[in-house]
Amino acid sequence: MDSTDAVPAIVPALLVPKNGTPEVIDTEIAFSKALEELRSGNGAFAVDAERASGYKYSQRAYLIQIKRNDGGLHLIDPIPFAPSNGIAHPLFIALNEILSTDEVILHASTQDLPCLREIGIHPTKLFDTELGARIAGLPRVGLGPLVEAHLGFSLAKEHSAVDWSTRPLPLDWLTYAALDVELLIELRQEIASILQAQGKMEWAEQEFQAILQAPPSPARVDPWRRTSGMHKIKRRDRLAIIKTLWHARDLVAKESDIAPGKILTDAAIMELAMHTPTTRKEFEKVLRPLGLRARWLERTQVWLDAISEGLAIPESHWPPIRLASDTLPPVKIWRDRHPEKYAHLSHARFNLESKADLLSIPVENLISPESVRRICWSAPNDVASALSELGARAWQIEIVSPILKDALTQKEPLPEPVAEESDELRNTEVAKIPPSS
Repeated sequence: MDSTDAVPAIVPALLVPKNGTPEVIDTEIAFSKALEELRSGNGAFAVDAERASGYKYSQRAYLIQIKRNDGGLHLIDPIPFAPSNGIAHPLFIALNEILSTDEVILHASTQDLPCLREIGIHPTKLFDTELGARIAGLPRVGLGPLVEAHLGFSLAKEHSAVDWSTRPLPLDWLTYAALDVELLIELRQEIASILQAQGKMEWAEQEFQAILQAPPSPARVDPWRRTSGMHKIKRRDRLAIIKTLWHARDLVAKESDIAPGKILTDAAIMELAMHTPTTRKEFEKVLRPLGLRARWLERTQVWLDAISEGLAIPESHWPPIRLASDTLPPVKIWRDRHPEKYAHLSHARFNLESKADLLSIPVENLISPESVRRICWSAPNDVASALSELGARAWQIEIVSPILKDALTQKEPLPEPVAEESDELRNTEVAKIPPSS
């Protein structure tokens, strides 16, 4: 058989942890025993958390998975050990002290750190296998593909979007959760070896430390503006109704701890804002094309009151179509309206992409695209200091500063690639045009 016709090797599935799926820890006695085992182990801690995103309003953790060599694999139900008056449960305080003795390994840490911190877990040393894989330039950085490519096992992901607030948790869900940390320590070692071989380990360490030191994200200004379909709204009076409906939904969702989209969808809010029903009959008629849902009808009066509140807002208090902000003009208008800034940006983008290709790292990990736009727009005299103020790490500044400095000297943008008009080449991707010398 020709080598090109070879059958791909079958990757064995990892179905259960080596020592079986542990029982859920939901008593103080079981938690204390787990702490003793973890304390007697050695090396880094593999950690993961499961939330009920899409089901619950909160982003709290509903299961914590921890594994340590010679310290066991543990599944902790954090709900019985919730913080009290903002103070973590004593057992989670003790767990945090143990975790602080070594490295904590997380996959896509920025997703889990907020819910871990909420219960009192504050890692002091981090290794993020997903971010490490990105910096290493690996083609697929999900946990499953990484385990398959570098450890030779496939992981099932059929329970990744289940409602983890369910109690009791089914055994197959617990097995799935346990497998997320079963090989995380070994995966960390593989990725670290690749980073070391590429001379990128210091870059990764700076990135991990930056994640731990990053301040909490500020509260969004007018979060209701993120309602899907807002781009269709051109009238300020309609915005006022969207705002009152959004806040009414948010209050109900928060009080009931149900995801807002399950209380009333964004599409429903848009329809109600555009048609402004004032009776239950009109309400049902407006939303019937979307498929009426029981949860919508349970609170019909709440939504009608919110619409009435929005209609009563005087014009002087209608929300503006757009908020004043420090965001830059859309890049798509730079070429025509800000040609000098566009010249900077076109050279910066091309050369940064070339550098990223050379270093085998995604360009967005080499430097934030927003930072590039701001540097090209403001053209600071000290590019390195400006990058530092924007949050760039030392390794990024060292690599990127010379490229951006050169881009700021350019007066003419790079020519845009133009496709041939022939039928054969009309849909062919055009190669990048290098900068002029």
